[in-house]
Amino acid sequence: MVDHHEHERLLPIANVGRIMKQILPPSAKVSKEAKETLQECATEFISFVTAEASGKCHKENRKTANGDDICWALSSLGFDTYAEAMLRYLYKYREFERKRINQSKLASNQEDDQASTPTSGSNGRSNLQQPEKKCEQTTAITFEFGVLEKGQSSKTN
Repeated sequence: MVDHHEHERLLPIANVGRIMKQILPPSAKVSKEAKETLQECATEFISFVTAEASGKCHKENRKTANGDDICWALSSLGFDTYAEAMLRYLYKYREFERKRINQSKLASNQEDDQASTPTSGSNGRSNLQQPEKKCEQTTAITFEFGVLEKGQSSKTN
């Protein structure tokens, strides 16, 4: 049984259960005990990796661990396959964020240009155009990670 303080540091059980169910067939059932066991293991793993990354940051006089630090910690602790997968994810995530920010800046600049373009009114005086209302289209991005069987290499995927 987990005490109250220990319970506060654990990953949310609902999230753990949801992740477990994603990999299982729809008809599979997951016991509460299985969810709690995986919850404790996942929390401990994350704490282990985070402590390693935090130690690196401390040695480098930095206060904030970033994604690269986590990847370094995974590799340093012998989880090279996870580090490789995380680096690929981190690269794709940063690429997506860069594109999203650039599109947002571009759209903002276009709206600013349209809003400040003077036009002549019927009285001959200059008026500012009202920017057109646009429907923004959002693009969802998902990253998928396959489960590797023992002996498989992530490099072949």
